[in-house]
Amino acid sequence: MTRAPAPPDTPPDPSTATVRRVRPSDAARMRALRLEMLADSPLAFLETIAQAAARPHAEYAARVAHVSQGCHTAQFVADPGGRLVGHAGGMASPDEPALTVIYAVYVTPTWRGRGLLGRLVDAVAAWSRECGRPELMLEVVVGNERAYRAYQRIGFTDTGVRVPHPTVAAMRELQMRRPA
Repeated sequence: MTRAPAPPDTPPDPSTATVRRVRPSDAARMRALRLEMLADSPLAFLETIAQAAARPHAEYAARVAHVSQGCHTAQFVADPGGRLVGHAGGMASPDEPALTVIYAVYVTPTWRGRGLLGRLVDAVAAWSRECGRPELMLEVVVGNERAYRAYQRIGFTDTGVRVPHPTVAAMRELQMRRPA
């Protein structure tokens, strides 16, 4: 049975997106999503759109293959079929064996506010627990109230820890944690 496409002004139905771990075959779609992420939220990520665009496809493919298996690092996507609409990564903390650091969280603007953020973070959390790490931590740019409130809604609390932004010296990030 084929679904009729939604009218252009109708918000997307979040149930049409499968949240899953990336697969090596996702490399081209991951590259497209990465470029979208950097264009939409340039201060939230550790590279520029120019750097990402210059990276060869083979490098994207190798990176996606690396994060598609194992317990050190993983990436999860929201996939409604066609282009990817959300992403969240997790990696084992080098300093705290029971902690997974969440990184590169993104939801395409038209899909925001529909529960995908929680589903992506829950996928990272399930992977983290399976790998023996019962806690999650992420960092948010101080002043990014939209992201701060969104993370609060899915159970993260502000730890009070503030750290320098990794690429913009004048900015700071705050750390938030929750159980996996």
